[in-house]
Amino acid sequence: MTASLEVPTRAAEPAERRGAKFGVAEVAVGLALGAALVLRFVTKADLWFDEALSVNIARLPLSELGEALRHDGAPPLYYVLLHFWIDVFGTGDVAVRALSGVFSIATLPLAYLAGRRVGGRVAAWAAVLLLASSPYAIRFATETRMYALVMFLVLWGYLALRRALESPTWPRLAVVALVTGLLVYSQYWSFYLIGTVGLGLVYASWRGPGAGRTAARRSLLAVVVGTLALLPWLDTLWYQLGHTGTPWGEPVVPWFGVAVAMSAFVGRNKHAEAWVLLLPVLVLPFVALFGAALDTRRIELDLRTRPAVRWETAAAFGTLVLGLVAAFVGGSAFDGRYAAVMYPLLVVVLAFALTVFTSTPVRAGLLVVMVLLGLVGGYRNVVDQRTQAGEVADVIRAEARPGDVVVYCPDQLGPDTSRLLVGVPGLHQETYPDGAGPRLVDWVDYRERIARRDPAEYARSVLEDTSPTATIWFVSWSAFRLFETRCDALGGALAASRSATTRVVPGSENIVERMGLTQYSAP
Repeated sequence: MTASLEVPTRAAEPAERRGAKFGVAEVAVGLALGAALVLRFVTKADLWFDEALSVNIARLPLSELGEALRHDGAPPLYYVLLHFWIDVFGTGDVAVRALSGVFSIATLPLAYLAGRRVGGRVAAWAAVLLLASSPYAIRFATETRMYALVMFLVLWGYLALRRALESPTWPRLAVVALVTGLLVYSQYWSFYLIGTVGLGLVYASWRGPGAGRTAARRSLLAVVVGTLALLPWLDTLWYQLGHTGTPWGEPVVPWFGVAVAMSAFVGRNKHAEAWVLLLPVLVLPFVALFGAALDTRRIELDLRTRPAVRWETAAAFGTLVLGLVAAFVGGSAFDGRYAAVMYPLLVVVLAFALTVFTSTPVRAGLLVVMVLLGLVGGYRNVVDQRTQAGEVADVIRAEARPGDVVVYCPDQLGPDTSRLLVGVPGLHQETYPDGAGPRLVDWVDYRERIARRDPAEYARSVLEDTSPTATIWFVSWSAFRLFETRCDALGGALAASRSATTRVVPGSENIVERMGLTQYSAP
């Protein structure tokens, strides 16, 4: 099975001109990397819910961190690191996001080493440029979440495992165990990567060559030992599985989940460049797995697969499919950020795919297009707003008086908005359904707690506790799952006793977290 790629031929060029073009290429690479590094530390967006909640949890004393995460549903490593980071650099938006930026930059040398292993120098630089310009990697470099850390650990673990399989010395196996343990303490979706890799090692232990079988068995043992590091956290994990979950979303069928992940990899799918970038991201893994160049114009597709990135492709997509099937069966929601645990391996596969093309113009052209489109997506990350919390907070900060009350419905709007209201004197803030403060969200038995709290009854309690001359500021967005009618009902109950004025309306779908603000004044 053969596909043709027409490329122009050219006569041999003088050495001086080739040197000049090589210099231009170096400058272009330097500019692309420089832009990508800057984009990892620049964004005008305020912290949105997930980020603000991460900061609020990390700011707690270490003795309280475990209990807070028990109610949040996440593993602890990132929050512990962020806790100490905040102690040194503070809680400003740039400061708390910079930790992810540092991890994202540290991942780039690992991408070079991983690419060199599968495809030499060309694949090495391709891996660096693709990861550096990736809208997905740039996004999580500028988010106060654990996903940049996860991508760093995945590539470190990949390199450690490859070295252990070549020579399973105890120091190399110890690194495999260490990285495995760090992964399971960083993101629970790491279990699907570990499970997929574990199955591959079981197969290699059984069907591989003699020396390979020994290395695979020892590496498998190292992975098991690393996973067992989670034992001290097992009680919390078990509680989280039974009481937290993902009440904010619905389960998705696996094939739709793959589409969600792929669209996340290319940036915000509301923008045109993301759809263009999606095409090579979808096609190149097939080229890497099945393609072999016959000459500069033709690629033969071998359905038996090419061995160079066979295991990397299997680990990447096996992890995604396994996780999606498990989530669907278990009734859990899926978001594209969860796929961070396989994304670095996909980048390695994409980088190798470019080496399949023996024509330098075709190879370079594809890489340039993908890098430029990625950087455009990275720029979108700078200018796009993630939340309307700043817009809402500006109004409250300018007009609120001591004794005023801010009510958030749902409570998920509280962490990022209240962060921007620090210092407003005499302002009382509470959240529906629990009436708790706005800094944290308790996910334990979330659905049941919402069902038990009648919006009209909650409105009556707010009105009774608020001075007749004080203003009630109602921050809401009815599109949240489980709150579709409840926030509207709560607002309607407040309007029955107060004069209502809409101050902020929910924005466009390009904003991750939309919200509105209604002012309820004394009649």
